[in-house]
Amino acid sequence: MMRSMFSGVTGLRNHQIKMDVIGNNIANVNTVGFKKSRVIFQDTLSQTMRGASSPQGNRAGTNPMQVGLGMTIASIDTIHSPTSAESTGNMTDMAIEGDGYFILKGDGIDQYYTRAGNFGFDEHGNLNSNGLMVLGWQDKENYMVPNDKSPQSIDTIQIRKGMMIPAEATTEVKFDKNLNAETPVGESYSLPFKVYDSLGCAHNLSIVLTKTAANEWEYRITHADGTETDLGGNTGTISFDGSGSGKYDSATGGPLTLNLSNGAANISLTIDFSNVTQYAKETNIDMTYQNGYAAGTLTGITTDTSGVITGIFDNGHSRQLAQVAIANFDNPAGLIKAGRNTYRYSNNSGEPQIGESGTGGRGTIAPGYLEMSNVDLSEEFTQMIITQRGFQANSRIITASDEMLQELVNIKR
Repeated sequence: MMRSMFSGVTGLRNHQIKMDVIGNNIANVNTVGFKKSRVIFQDTLSQTMRGASSPQGNRAGTNPMQVGLGMTIASIDTIHSPTSAESTGNMTDMAIEGDGYFILKGDGIDQYYTRAGNFGFDEHGNLNSNGLMVLGWQDKENYMVPNDKSPQSIDTIQIRKGMMIPAEATTEVKFDKNLNAETPVGESYSLPFKVYDSLGCAHNLSIVLTKTAANEWEYRITHADGTETDLGGNTGTISFDGSGSGKYDSATGGPLTLNLSNGAANISLTIDFSNVTQYAKETNIDMTYQNGYAAGTLTGITTDTSGVITGIFDNGHSRQLAQVAIANFDNPAGLIKAGRNTYRYSNNSGEPQIGESGTGGRGTIAPGYLEMSNVDLSEEFTQMIITQRGFQANSRIITASDEMLQELVNIKR
């Protein structure tokens, strides 16, 4: 009789724990990246009243007689099932489509792992989540994605608001499109273009192209005002295929040099006419490429599916500034919940397998999205009813056992 009471107590205790887990699931129905838990019950030891016996002669075998001593919790599992993501439009928000976890760094050397990608930048430009800094790959001296993307080289990501990229001097200029083959000899066309020095100062130049023969043009490069002071290698010729195909053949002259007095390094650049043609169509020659630019200030960022954060600068250029790392585990269910939507690895989760998203079984990143909770309210409410009824049934066991004990006590009266 006392056994039934103790069994009821185990039922009450463990159904209460299951209700606690259900309550936590429901409380986190709108928590970003939350993974629900489930409780699995199992019975405890049984008291053997009679052992089993084997058949002997004309006597049949008998099964064991055992009385159970209640139940206990077999496991409380974290269910890492995939769920949908919601769009936020914020480029620092990220969701993982597939397996994997973002890597965060706390105080000291501890690493945490999360599915919640609600990231932002702090005052010093650190990409962080709730005070924990996001880890990835970044060359902080040059603000670019490094070639070394080994697991050992991951570090915090820092992108300061208003950061600048240095100017780059022009070293190559390319011209494209057409020079009219019907242009009379001696007629000229001019085209303005711009190059940059090592300080980012723009220098306005002009190229004058004069037809000197059927398949030959002469070019002369000057400053925008027509002067040639401080210019070198600024004249040459462009020749086209003599067979009449109108295709570029060769060019002479260059490299163009600018001897500067503004403190910048002198400019030396090559001029490429290989894509210029000479057909009987209007002249529309244009400069299609030059690789110099002024210094630029960061105005925005974008993120791609591989976790590369690209900075957009006001000089019209962009640069890959950093890349977010992803960790995967052989047994995600073995991770330990550490609060703040984070996990820590355990002996049963396996070591983190760190790498780029989209590689090694790791999922891809969806920028501008956040992963929703995988809690299903209909399932949780169903489990709540089942758990409540289980709790009530176990309380009835205790009540009924108490009444039976009361009857025993009353026998001596």
